[in-house]
This record gives sequence, C-alpha cells and structure tokens, in this order.
Amino acid sequence: MRARDALRELAEISASQWGMVTSAQAATRGVTRLDLSRLTESGDLLRLAHGIYKDAGAPSGAHLDVRAAWLSSDPARLASDRLDDGHRGVVISGQTAAWLHDIGDLRSNRTELTTPVRRQTQRADLHYRQRDLPKEDVTIRDGLPVTTPERTIADLVEDRTDLSIVANALRDASRKSELDLELLADRLAPLAERNGHRKGDGLALLDQLLATAGIDRETIAKEIASLEGIGELVARAYLMQVPKIDISVMTSAIQGLMSALQRSQGQQLEPPGAAFISTFANQMSTTILEGLAPSTWAESMNEVLSAQVKAIDWTQLARSAAALDRARTAPDEAEA
Repeated sequence: MRARDALRELAEISASQWGMVTSAQAATRGVTRLDLSRLTESGDLLRLAHGIYKDAGAPSGAHLDVRAAWLSSDPARLASDRLDDGHRGVVISGQTAAWLHDIGDLRSNRTELTTPVRRQTQRADLHYRQRDLPKEDVTIRDGLPVTTPERTIADLVEDRTDLSIVANALRDASRKSELDLELLADRLAPLAERNGHRKGDGLALLDQLLATAGIDRETIAKEIASLEGIGELVARAYLMQVPKIDISVMTSAIQGLMSALQRSQGQQLEPPGAAFISTFANQMSTTILEGLAPSTWAESMNEVLSAQVKAIDWTQLARSAAALDRARTAPDEAEA
C-alpha cells in the first residue's frame, strides 16, 4: 500500500486512541507489518512497543507507556469499544493506578493490569492480576479504565507495600476527592489479620492507616485547635449546622437544669452563659445523670428536652459558645 494511503487508514484509527494504533488494528485496514515498518523508517510512525505504533505528528500526552500497554492487552479491539467493558474488561490497577490518580509517591517500572481471567505474559514491563472486580471498584481516569482510589489503596496493602507509603497515598486521595471510607474498610477487611488486627476487621486497619497519614479525627482536631483564631470560625461553622430548635424549649431546658442544680446544691446560680453551658455539657453523661437526686431528674429532663435538643452535641456546642465569647471580648481587651 502506498504510504499516503496507509497513513490515511491509520489516522482514522489513531485519532480516537491518543494517536496510537496496533498492528492488529492496522491489518483490518489492509496496512501490513511491512507497511508499518516502512512508515517507521520514514519517521511517520514511532514504535512504542511490540505491535504498538504512534503517529509521529500526534501530541505525546501523559501516561504514554500505560496507554500503549493497555492497548496491547487486547490489540485487535478499538479503545472506544473496550471502554464499554468496564469492570469486566482489562483495568489498570496497583501502583500504576496510584500513579494515574496521582496519589502517593509510587511509580512502578511495569504496568499493572487486572483482568477477570488468568493471563500471562513474558513482557517484563507488564504484570497481570486476576480478580473479578465489582462495578463500584472501577472508574475512568484520563480516558482509561482504572481501579478507584479505594480499591487501589487496598491493592497496595495486598501487595505488601510499606504501610507508611500506603498511608501517604491515602492522605493524597483524601485531599483530591471524598473517599468512601466504609467501602475502603470493606476492601481492607481480608487484609486485616495479616497486618496485626482481628480477622476481618478492616475498620481497624483503616484507622491505622488514617493515624499514620495524620488524618484521623484526633490528629485533625489537635491541628485545628492549635491554629490561632480558628476557634470562632469552627464555632460559626458548627452553629450554622445545628438543627433549628424551639428557643423557648431550650431555655426551659436550661432553666430546669439550673433549678434542679440549685435545689441539689442549695446555692444561687449565675444567669445562663457560655461558662454555664460548658458546665452543663460536662455533666451531660448518662452516668452522672443517673446518679443525681432526686431519681426523677432524668425523667424531668426527658420531658423538657425536645427530640431536636437531645440530638445536639452539647459538648461541641459549649466549646463553640465559649469560642464565640472569647472572640467577642477580644477586641475590648485589646483596647484596654
């Protein structure tokens, strides 16, 4: 076939495949291996791997070697057709998936692929993993089928990657998108026992990774608390999310508490304020409530508090109120 005709046939294929074409696809258009060899010698094509060619004039783009490896895993079919396979087809996974998601400091010298059937290859730059992936474990990244961040992190643990490295990947993933931690814990469950946790306890393994990554709740809370001036912002954000309640009901609840404490302690209490609410919050545990006299105390409170009021995180509300008090008085203290 003449070079011009061959290039035109190849262009119709490569236009939707990042400028690439396989020798098997070329053959369906009557372009022989000899034609491909001649076009490579003339500089019109670039040979990327065995049976994989790229139009020399097409932009290189990112992840060129990964795209070429994925095309070579089913060379006769077009990329657009293969994308419809979804989780039932060849999916990029492991460290290669982490690289595509840009999570963690990982870059393998081979492309890792997951397939539902057992496959082998003699290529050192290609590795197959057999697994029936559920639909929710596969997504599209840069036009390629890739395991989701949750499945990718679990695969890294399964491959016995150092957990500190996996934790870094988890931290990066959490910053880029909202992870489904329940799903991730489920994927980690089969790996929990060999990592020092109870059999099937994926949540414990996830907690370990979160703590190592420094994104567990306790660590984040300490970091927020250490930031100067952040208290008021946190308080405002929290109070904006507090469910709307009947203020008169809340007032009655607080007044009822004050009366009960006054009767039990025999002293006059200050008007309700942040300090009082803080004291109130610290005494809201069930153990203390049950220990107060008279025994009808808890019953009285249950009658006064509405379902909405009881749903409030009183400890957080107390801290928020105290933070707002400090924020309001700060300007006055500065002037003094």
